[in-house]
Amino acid sequence: MISVKKSSKLLLALVIVAGLNMPALAQNFTSKNARVRFFSSTPIEDIKAASDNGVAVLIGKTASIAFQVAIKSFEFSKGLMQEHFNENYMESDKYPYAKFNGKINQSIDFSKEGEYNVTATGILLIHGVPKQRTIPGKIRITNGTVQLIAGFDVACADHNIKIPKLVMTKIAEVIKVNIDATLKP
Repeated sequence: MISVKKSSKLLLALVIVAGLNMPALAQNFTSKNARVRFFSSTPIEDIKAASDNGVAVLIGKTASIAFQVAIKSFEFSKGLMQEHFNENYMESDKYPYAKFNGKINQSIDFSKEGEYNVTATGILLIHGVPKQRTIPGKIRITNGTVQLIAGFDVACADHNIKIPKLVMTKIAEVIKVNIDATLKP
């Protein structure tokens, strides 16, 4: 298994190599401040958190996409929720990142402005558990930038995230995730 430090260096190396090896018109895009939000709703309590520290890379020529967010970067309105999230559920010291590596299924000309409904198929890695997923989303191309918007559900059980019976009524078994990333050439 690749360490967190090596994983981050690998993603950075991918961005650099892609940028050096492709001509200027190859349409490579990156973001270091993608917004990731999640929401859990139960009759007893709603839980929401957000991070503006997602990193995304899109290689236009191959439609390959890589996305990563540090688990500890999620901020909650209540400090205790954030502590429990990191220590008890996500074990963020052991599994510091959530990642998606995949490919956009539709053919997109990233040099043409417009809005496109797309899906991306790849591996979603959360809590150390990889799952093959096809995630629906939207690509908006404006003034040379690419905005990626996606919303999808993540079942805690799919990624071995244990929710104790004592708090099961406060935490949903399926979490809604939303991503909004503006990538620049």
